[in-house]
Amino acid sequence: MLIVVVLFATVLLRAAIVTTFVYFMLPAKPVCPRCGAQLALIRHSLLRRLLPVVEHRWCLDCGWSGVVRQAQSRVINRAARS
Repeated sequence: MLIVVVLFATVLLRAAIVTTFVYFMLPAKPVCPRCGAQLALIRHSLLRRLLPVVEHRWCLDCGWSGVVRQAQSRVINRAARS
């Protein structure tokens, strides 16, 4: 049983490392990685609930579409609502 726990822990650790690495590879700014133009936000209710730290964006100039990190922090969003 101990071997199963250790192997499961290593799988979880590996998944956490890969997830962190992929998150930091995502573009952090709301500008297109290809042409540098501003990206339009595409709202997905399911994506927003499952992964609230990423956004789906689309470039109107070159047509690039992808996932980027959130442009604003949650503190700023809460302050803007008040």
